[in-house]
Amino acid sequence: MVSITPGELSTGKLHQYLLGAVGPRPIAFASTLDSQGRPNLSPFSFFNVFGSNPPTLIFSPARRGRDNTVKHTYNNAKANKEVVINIVNFDMVQQMSLSSTEYAEGVNEFDKAGLTMLPSELVKPFRVAESPVQLECKVKEVVELGQEGGAGNLIICEVLKMHIKEEILDEHGFIDQHKIDQVARMGGDWYTRANMGMFEVPKPLSTLGIGVDAISAEIRDSKILTGNDLGKLGNVERLPSEEEIQGYLNENSEIADLIKSGDKNKIHLKAQELLKQEKPETAWKILLAK
Repeated sequence: MVSITPGELSTGKLHQYLLGAVGPRPIAFASTLDSQGRPNLSPFSFFNVFGSNPPTLIFSPARRGRDNTVKHTYNNAKANKEVVINIVNFDMVQQMSLSSTEYAEGVNEFDKAGLTMLPSELVKPFRVAESPVQLECKVKEVVELGQEGGAGNLIICEVLKMHIKEEILDEHGFIDQHKIDQVARMGGDWYTRANMGMFEVPKPLSTLGIGVDAISAEIRDSKILTGNDLGKLGNVERLPSEEEIQGYLNENSEIADLIKSGDKNKIHLKAQELLKQEKPETAWKILLAK
């Protein structure tokens, strides 16, 4: 048995032990507005429901351990007292992950992640249209647990209105736990999918991914590529050069023949196959080849 006393470890190491031990954790995909009315979207796995009368959710955008700064979501929720919590299912997990990239203040993560802004009815922040359940909330209280890096900030929210997609309901009108297909966070790069087990989602680049908004409409509107596929494509630092693409085609005659055929569906299926193998840079070479 390994015994750990928190004060004897660095905050970063203790953080990893806690994340590895306490899980799976539900994900609060939090939508807020800044002081200028600009949308912000970010996921948090320190999150749960804590009562139904009044309906209460709490999530914690903790202070960053590396430099003791706070998240845009924390500043926005504290200032504007409104947030929408969007539930994450498997179909959007890659886009959710991409949105956690540390983009500059004012950058719209809805655009970067390729997600749709849906107007709320009782609060100003937008809902995520792709989310199976969206909860419009008012912030009742913010509890700061410390002033050092790694300290939590509890955002205590009251649910004002829930929006639930009809296709995830069962015959009794309640949420079918198979149909909602939720994902939850674990330690490291690991997630779990309800009834399907664990899977990995590589953390977003420390440098900025190009974002789904940088992908051409032809690719975004593909009948083959999913939102998760687009999320992976948007999480590359740069697109391959023409020289890199041509070099790849010269070494792969079957791919070169596929490109010459001009069959977009088959090209996109091949790119999707590579994305499933976690090879987004190679998938881009196929998608951009001429």
